[in-house]
Amino acid sequence: MKIEQYPFFFKQWGNEYLLVNMVGEHLFLQDEDFTALIKYKYEDISEDTRIKLYSRNFIGNENERDLITELLAIKLRSRKNFISEFTSLHMVVLTLRCNGICDYCHASSKDLISKETDMSIETAKAVLLTILQSPSNNITIEFQGGEPSLNWSVLEFFVTEGEKRAKAIGKHISFVICTNLLEITNEQIDFLIQHNVSISTSCDGEKKIHNLHRKYRKDGTNTYDMFVKNLTRIRNKGYYDINALMTVTKDNLVCLNTCIDEYIKLGFNNIFIRALNPYGYALDNREKLGYSTKDFLTYYKQALMYIIEINKNGVYFPEAYASLLFKRIMTPFSTGFVDLQSPSGAGIAGAIYYYNGDVYPSDEARMLAARNNEMFKMGNVKTDNYKKIFYGDVIKRLVKESCVECMPGCSTCVFNQYCGADPIRYYSESGKLEGKRYNSDFCAKNKGIINIIFDIIHQNDEQTMSILWSWVNRKPLGEE
Repeated sequence: MKIEQYPFFFKQWGNEYLLVNMVGEHLFLQDEDFTALIKYKYEDISEDTRIKLYSRNFIGNENERDLITELLAIKLRSRKNFISEFTSLHMVVLTLRCNGICDYCHASSKDLISKETDMSIETAKAVLLTILQSPSNNITIEFQGGEPSLNWSVLEFFVTEGEKRAKAIGKHISFVICTNLLEITNEQIDFLIQHNVSISTSCDGEKKIHNLHRKYRKDGTNTYDMFVKNLTRIRNKGYYDINALMTVTKDNLVCLNTCIDEYIKLGFNNIFIRALNPYGYALDNREKLGYSTKDFLTYYKQALMYIIEINKNGVYFPEAYASLLFKRIMTPFSTGFVDLQSPSGAGIAGAIYYYNGDVYPSDEARMLAARNNEMFKMGNVKTDNYKKIFYGDVIKRLVKESCVECMPGCSTCVFNQYCGADPIRYYSESGKLEGKRYNSDFCAKNKGIINIIFDIIHQNDEQTMSILWSWVNRKPLGEE
């Protein structure tokens, strides 16, 4: 019976080879088995390896071609399923005003008197009407700023009116507020708890590190004590749906382990080690804040190993980005993470509504607009209908320029089923949408982290693999 071979990509991995097929199934092969495979000498491949090649659809019997093709199609549809949820995440900029001022603020926040940057109720009504026209049955509205709690009446409108209207049309709606917690009141906390609004906040590490770049706008003082006091106040009310983002500057890059310890001390149950992005004030202050991709990868790997050891000692504490990538490598399921999608999730998986009603495909696109570059503006909710905004030229061009399967350099990359394209990021760095994406810092960072994850998978330590699976399943070891 004739054996057929199906397309795959490969990369040398020490004395072995990593193979990945068109739907993300992977396999490590010894040199002799790999040589036999590419020479079609299947009889020279070890029996155990041959079974793995069959089971992961690298090879198959000729009379099973239709079945294998259908299996591959099912896995690919699962990986691209995020497209069917078009568009589920809707970020709403309630104001650019902020009571904090951070050296790396991507949003280029404004001072407290700039009330002209507050979203009006009239604009909010048009935004909500647009959001609820999304085909997705599961909608998340994420409130951003500035500091969104400074425009509280409009936030209340979105939550109360959004719940009522979503229920009337049979959609599920949830809310997230991105807040620095500096001036949150008891009344606001009670409202968030009552309506199950998740809280996303910011913490850059221990007090000294956190205070380096995060200042209180009113008097320039430090913010850590205020942050911890209000975080504790929320927790004392029995509310724990709080996550934090850490922005990595060159000051905390070299002490990530200390930052991880601080997160655990403060009661957070995960961490997202997020590299600095070239937008807003972070772009202005890159000489003071920045570092090389090589340095980031070095310290990221050390931090990830430290986190895994913490988990081995019985503390359930995932690193969010590693968890996302491990899931993409080990399962055929979409993660919903905008930066790891092909075509790009910008506009498809998520969109952002500026305080004046302008709509952009991503947070990064509106940050460019704040610097007077509206290249990625999709429309305005007060003047354009849903179809014009979400089916217009901006979305079409982003899709065209973000399919890694047909991009130079990416189309033949062994990691292309795990990665994604960020054309807006590439444009901000190079001034163009087309070009050698594989030479970008975005590509280098993602490939570097994927290499780290594959190193862990290749070592196949049973306890470490169980820990990574527990992150994917979102349950501590022993509770899966």
